[in-house]
Amino acid sequence: MARILATAGGVGYAPIAPGTFGSALGVVLYLLLSPLHPLLFALTAATLLALGSWAADRAEHFFGRKDDGRIVIDEVVGQLLALAPLLFFTNLAGATFLALLGAGFLLFRLFDIWKPGPVAWAERRFEGGAGVMLDDVVAGALAALALTPLALFCSARAANS
Repeated sequence: MARILATAGGVGYAPIAPGTFGSALGVVLYLLLSPLHPLLFALTAATLLALGSWAADRAEHFFGRKDDGRIVIDEVVGQLLALAPLLFFTNLAGATFLALLGAGFLLFRLFDIWKPGPVAWAERRFEGGAGVMLDDVVAGALAALALTPLALFCSARAANS
């Protein structure tokens, strides 16, 4: 069960760029969860974070490697966090919404791969499943911070149209 969750149902076994596939699954999951009230969305993401930490810890032992590339539940959760600000911009639709969804995806991948300051700190600071998950949580938070002004701008333009 831990391996299934850690690999996001097997997505982590993608032969190339499993983290990108995990992030793409995070976008799909966001779309499925976005109709929820933001508090229920947050509770779901927090539950996935807790379960993902447990699963990632177990999977590290199973795979015999720290933060094995097949563990992608961290990308799923990080992507959910990156896109969370869009929950509050209900006036966005169509191409604008899709563009912001794409921007959130790219911003998360950028911060996850680049690992600027706080992301690298979280990666070094924590061990086991928490270490696997928390650098992606920080990358997701940074992506959310970068996405919010874009969403504000687009929302203001949509309101003035």
